[in-house]
Amino acid sequence: MRSIAIVDEDKGIRDSVTSYLTLAGFQVVAFSSAHELLTHLKSNVMDIVITDIPLKGTNGFELTDTIKKNHATDVIILTGYCTGYSYEEAIKKGASDFVFKPVRFEELLLRIKRVLHEKRLTCERNEMFARLKRMAVTDPLTRLFNLRHFYSQLEKEIDRFNRYNRPLALMLLDIDNFKIFNDTYGHLEGDRILVNLGKVIRECLRTMDSGYRFGGEEFTVILPETTAYEGFVVAQRIQQAMRSTAFFPPSGSEPIITTLSVGLTEYDSGEPLKEFVRRSDKAMYLSKTKGKDRISILDKNSIDLDLP
Repeated sequence: MRSIAIVDEDKGIRDSVTSYLTLAGFQVVAFSSAHELLTHLKSNVMDIVITDIPLKGTNGFELTDTIKKNHATDVIILTGYCTGYSYEEAIKKGASDFVFKPVRFEELLLRIKRVLHEKRLTCERNEMFARLKRMAVTDPLTRLFNLRHFYSQLEKEIDRFNRYNRPLALMLLDIDNFKIFNDTYGHLEGDRILVNLGKVIRECLRTMDSGYRFGGEEFTVILPETTAYEGFVVAQRIQQAMRSTAFFPPSGSEPIITTLSVGLTEYDSGEPLKEFVRRSDKAMYLSKTKGKDRISILDKNSIDLDLP
């Protein structure tokens, strides 16, 4: 049920509007002052506030301005004061409509329905834009961020490093023997592994971390406020979670355990973004050459720190 608040110093107006809108199917609360209304709004969500212009200690325009700055509530100004006030002034303050007294209840109801309709359309439009925005930065298969968003976010994290000099780690992961799996069982089965790795990465990361599909069977994770050694723990967690998930190919053969080769680097002050990524990629391929299912860390000089 839609909720409406009316603020008017005239008890007769408050009572008559409340009675009519209640019969029309709305949940209505009435207040004689702006202070009472604002106190109510602190703990209650209202769809629409109907307010007069002259109010004790303030006026309807100031009240509208306060409401629009602090609440997702529409405002309709209902007043008998036509001299010195205008529809344009009300709209500039954020009001959704401006109705003169003496009020015709049928007209007021139509205005309310129009405001609610426009609010619903605005919400639907905002949800659509948010959905399109998510789609633009998300890999549809794994539900991780895509490569374009990766470079944008990494650039922001490097800027943050330069401002606050906090550690920043980058992880690159590659699924071992994935081409052989695809060639043997088909791309649909391969997609199952990619989807699962996306799920594992999301579940293993902290709120500040972010995971991305880098391309094919390669994935990357940005780890703000994290050293390479701290990132090693995260990489181990992801590897272990993948090993614990067995895949059963449709041919009915033995279950397959998926392993990952991981490269880790920590950002070095002044390092170009592409070089930072290249060093992480080099660390990942180092894990491949060492026998796969490993984690390798390269320092700023691309020296292998030779972790187990």
